[in-house]
Amino acid sequence: MSQSLFKILIHVIFSTKDRADLITPDIEGDLFGYIHGIVEKNKSKLILINGTTNHVHLLISLGKLFDVPELVGDIKRSSSRWIKTKGATDFYWQRGYGVFSIGQSQVPTVTKYIANQKEHHRRIEFEDEYREFLNRYEIEYDERYMWD
Repeated sequence: MSQSLFKILIHVIFSTKDRADLITPDIEGDLFGYIHGIVEKNKSKLILINGTTNHVHLLISLGKLFDVPELVGDIKRSSSRWIKTKGATDFYWQRGYGVFSIGQSQVPTVTKYIANQKEHHRRIEFEDEYREFLNRYEIEYDERYMWD
């Protein structure tokens, strides 16, 4: 084979510190646009971003040279710094995050799920949603350290 080709898709989830309702409708669009730029700067492709006032979901196609912790760290660090310049001086992301692999055949389902976050969270709290992901992906966790 003369080319090295691949596609790795990830679903990233993280919340604001203490799940505080800091992602208000008036900043959401600009924040999501800024995060889009961070992902592109990291030579990856943001397929979709959405969330609620206290957390975000991102569907990302990783670039050829990727380091997931570095990418997510850059997204959180840079966007937090940026949003503080817009007057939200008390804005912080939680320390941790979740990253879940998905296959190409799952893209329509995951895209619909991310697009419908506000409706989805009228029925389920973030903490329950996140536990559901961890259980579905068979990820062991300690509840004592989940919400720092």
